[in-house]
Amino acid sequence: MKTRQQFTSQDIMELTLSQSHTETCRLYIQTFGCQMNEYDSHCVLRSLISRGYCITSHITQADVIFLNTCCVREKAEQKAFSFLGRLRRLKERRPSLRIIVAGCLAQQLGTGLLARFDHVDLVVGTRGIPSVSHLAEEVRRTTHRMAYLPEDDPECHYDTFPETIFNSPVASPVTIMQGCDNFCTYCIVPFVRGRERSRPSEMILQEIRKLVDGGAREVLLLGQNVNSYGSGLKEVIGFPELLRQIHTIPNLLRIRFTTSHPKDLNEDLIRCFADLPKLCKHLHLPFQAGSDRVLKRMNRGYTSSEYHEKIQKLREVCPDIGLSSDVMVGFPGETEEDFQETVRLLESVQFDTLFSFRYSDRPGTKSSQFPDKVDESIKARRLKELQGVQDAITRRKYLAEQGKVKEVLVEGPSKASNGQMTGRTHQNRIVNFDGPSNLIGKAVDVRIVTAFSHSLRGDLLPAYLKGSAPSTENSKEASCSGK
Repeated sequence: MKTRQQFTSQDIMELTLSQSHTETCRLYIQTFGCQMNEYDSHCVLRSLISRGYCITSHITQADVIFLNTCCVREKAEQKAFSFLGRLRRLKERRPSLRIIVAGCLAQQLGTGLLARFDHVDLVVGTRGIPSVSHLAEEVRRTTHRMAYLPEDDPECHYDTFPETIFNSPVASPVTIMQGCDNFCTYCIVPFVRGRERSRPSEMILQEIRKLVDGGAREVLLLGQNVNSYGSGLKEVIGFPELLRQIHTIPNLLRIRFTTSHPKDLNEDLIRCFADLPKLCKHLHLPFQAGSDRVLKRMNRGYTSSEYHEKIQKLREVCPDIGLSSDVMVGFPGETEEDFQETVRLLESVQFDTLFSFRYSDRPGTKSSQFPDKVDESIKARRLKELQGVQDAITRRKYLAEQGKVKEVLVEGPSKASNGQMTGRTHQNRIVNFDGPSNLIGKAVDVRIVTAFSHSLRGDLLPAYLKGSAPSTENSKEASCSGK
């Protein structure tokens, strides 16, 4: 009979000392949620491959299924529950299958997941993910059902990197910090990711160097609020200085980062867009609402006019910067006028792309207790209107790219267009074009010929087809310059 067990950090250390290299085991990974979850899953994959596991794309052939979950929004939570429900029949057919659930939903529900889904073998909280490889071995050897939900796991961070150089994606994510201290009234992140914790800069630089050795040419720096990087570290360092250190790494072509909190976007960081050529001309800066009354209830720490001022400073330093953002509709108490202020901000700023969604209560947050909820039908109507406004803006932005020559970092074959290659511009726009596979990992010049709703189609400049780079200066994008 299976038993339920709560593991501690000391248990993890004992497992590490006692385990030998595993036999070949087929691993299937499913990830829901943000880019940080994608990064965590990649680290789990890297760790398990180093222990002899092999990845499979066929879930029915897996010996271990690793599910990384999100609960920031209700929709992501329901996706995880639905996926877990479908796994029950698979486990009934193959009792030796081991199912691991990790991430934010695991952190939130903990042992409750073991009670709700009796076919789940292991639940791992957000701070225990670095220990998955050790725990996976234990659940494969025994019938114990385990939950590992540490407040912190000081012995098992991502601060060690396998000696083996793995093939890295051309654009590779790197978590530089986790957690958040802002406590926006609608956000569950501080409760499932914890308070802000920054990784030492040398650990980050070491990981990026390894990724570059494995083929990465762009890094995406991740954190719930990267602008506050450095808080709590023994070394005196802020996010702009970390960017400058990363900028010196040889063979690294591009740097991106997400997510930024507007209240912490300072002059020093804005100047980096002019001073660091490797820093992509793109910023994701969530504004969430255009109404000062709503922003105050959200505890965002800035006003609409302050947000506008920072956008203006960014465009003064880097006129062709691409901007994306997050916004929600239907926050408790949001009136029609509040919503129209959000629409006006959208029309004023002219974002390149927007991630928009309806507000939903999250357990434990202050706003979940607010009484003045907005009707779901009103939320749906407002979201549709907002997305219509943004779709028109995005379409105009993409049409304006036609005829321009843009630098594209080639990431690989296009999934949307057979036989084509794909990559991204500095502004984070997807470009598909005909070209040879030996261009993967290189920055090439592409003339944009067609604009679609969310991507561009281009022609590779002839010089690249001949295996040499263009010699003319005007083939490159103009770099940002500060005033």
